[in-house]
Amino acid sequence: MCTTCGCGDEANTRVSTLEEPHHTHGHEHPHQHGHSHEHEREHEHEHEHEHGHEHEHPGHQHALCHPETISLEQNLLAKNDLLAARNRGWLAGRGIRAFNVMSSPGAGKTTLLVRTLTDLGEHLQAGVIEGDQETSLDADRIRAVGRPVIQINTGAGCHLDADMLRRGLDALDPETGSTVFIENVGNLVCPALFDLGETAKVVVVSVTEGDDKPQKYPHMFMAADLVIVNKSDLLPYVDFDVDECLRRIRQVNPRAEFLTVSAATGEGLAAWYGWLDGSTSRSDPLTESLTDAH
Repeated sequence: MCTTCGCGDEANTRVSTLEEPHHTHGHEHPHQHGHSHEHEREHEHEHEHEHGHEHEHPGHQHALCHPETISLEQNLLAKNDLLAARNRGWLAGRGIRAFNVMSSPGAGKTTLLVRTLTDLGEHLQAGVIEGDQETSLDADRIRAVGRPVIQINTGAGCHLDADMLRRGLDALDPETGSTVFIENVGNLVCPALFDLGETAKVVVVSVTEGDDKPQKYPHMFMAADLVIVNKSDLLPYVDFDVDECLRRIRQVNPRAEFLTVSAATGEGLAAWYGWLDGSTSRSDPLTESLTDAH
């Protein structure tokens, strides 16, 4: 179990190429480093509780519980960071750029990627690693564009981690000099805490969610290299202040870049494509993007 967020179904994480079954069986084996020992300890504690042994010293139990939880969390993140560093070196050694795209459910990550792959897929030599708890619905949309895609189903897990990305990269086998988009599980909390070894973190927030998300979910926006405000075509119909959203982003992360787009209509996508190509001026992209949005 992930002690950071309480999720955990690592043994049931599935990596799939969405091809014929004989292509996928090698990627669906459970991790060998599962957490069975932790569950065994839980059962042992339950057994002791049934026999009344813990009631004699309740204070001692609480004193031991919290340090153990903190230690498990530190070990978990440290292991993930080590694997992320390996991923980062592997990607850099092959000249592959990997963008970790994160958002809450329904913000428009998949629509943005479908539009991007339709317009720039061949140019970027782009492939996608798609993260969802269940189904391949979003991966099917990517596959329909004709780009390679790997589906990672996390089961009860609410985020991708560095080991899952490693397995996804093994299955995707991206070419040297290509681009990989990682569509993380829809969640504004836990994905921000797990380094994958990506080149950059891209956070998508839609105007339908409200402009207070940077303050409500600061860790996500603190981690962002780029924040994309999506569904700008709906701005006339919702209560969303672009200036206020930008101000709140700057409060938690002054270095983050900022774009306002509509993946549905194409508004603002030229700036996004320029950012991906590295051709967009980054001297003061926040002010520049805000001006363009108006």
